[in-house]
Amino acid sequence: MVCGYYGEHNLGDDALLQVLLQQLPAVINPVVTAWDQPLVRRLYGVETTDRRSLGGVLAALGRCKALVLGGGSLLQDSTSFRSLLYYGALIVVARSQGKEVILWGQGLGPLQRRRSQLLVRWLLRLATAISWRDPASTQLARHWGVRCLEGSDPVWALAPQPWQGAAGPIVLCWRPVRQLDRQGWQPYLEALDQLAAASGRPVHWLSFHQEQDGQLLGWLDQQGLLPARLKQASVLLTVQDPQAAMAEFQAAGLVIAMRLHGLILAALAGSPCAALSYDPKVAAAADGIGCPCQDLALPAAATLLQSWQASLDHPPDPQRLEQLRRSAAIHRELLVPLASLA
Repeated sequence: MVCGYYGEHNLGDDALLQVLLQQLPAVINPVVTAWDQPLVRRLYGVETTDRRSLGGVLAALGRCKALVLGGGSLLQDSTSFRSLLYYGALIVVARSQGKEVILWGQGLGPLQRRRSQLLVRWLLRLATAISWRDPASTQLARHWGVRCLEGSDPVWALAPQPWQGAAGPIVLCWRPVRQLDRQGWQPYLEALDQLAAASGRPVHWLSFHQEQDGQLLGWLDQQGLLPARLKQASVLLTVQDPQAAMAEFQAAGLVIAMRLHGLILAALAGSPCAALSYDPKVAAAADGIGCPCQDLALPAAATLLQSWQASLDHPPDPQRLEQLRRSAAIHRELLVPLASLA
């Protein structure tokens, strides 16, 4: 069983699923937990079960020989403590049935409650193999005495694409965030308006998470925050899969991303990119890529427009990207032994 936040119309999680399925031994027939099951079956040709039905997932798990928690940060309580209990229950049941439990390319936390920390510390000792996607997760796990591997985010394992976006549009992967209230959005929109006008380029708002991001442009307009010039230059884009997103990034003169996997896919498409960090994981990815990054927890820098202008039509260093791709290959090692279960 491959368990994660799949089929929720979030391109980042679907990119993680794509990589995991590519890395599974060919003899494995996975069952994937998903919300939009028809979409996941159509895109990836796999058997699915309803991820929002714990009973159904447990019944499907009973037919499987191993449990793989695939990518993202599943062991966290910022979504809710119930979410942590959900994944914890799957780990406990799988181990009680003698099944392998693999934490593949995971991020650890945030764990805001002491009970969450105690629970996760115990759950990690039940796992048979673990790989983390970032140094902070690895450091915490090793502090707890847990053996594990570390690589870059698994999505870096996707095949890179040649950039073709010289003089192309500005593409945004923006999302609603708690750090930006109505007033907080203004500096970013003003800088974007000036950048689009000075460069003479359209602005494509790509909905990386359809339900969340797709409403942002309309909300900003309703709030009267969109300059008239920027509104006229703006186009809302909706794509169905990570490959379609990468095609948009390939044709972009600049991608400005808040979404972690939007930033990674943009870099894999060879596109010039810049980050707006609502979470340390985004800042860490930007540092690895070597692209500019503005922390949303801080006032917008006066040099924001200057930074974006300098990045326009200037792709990231391919050697840095290749290093990140090599680091992501380590997650495949955890899946190789599953071939013996087929």
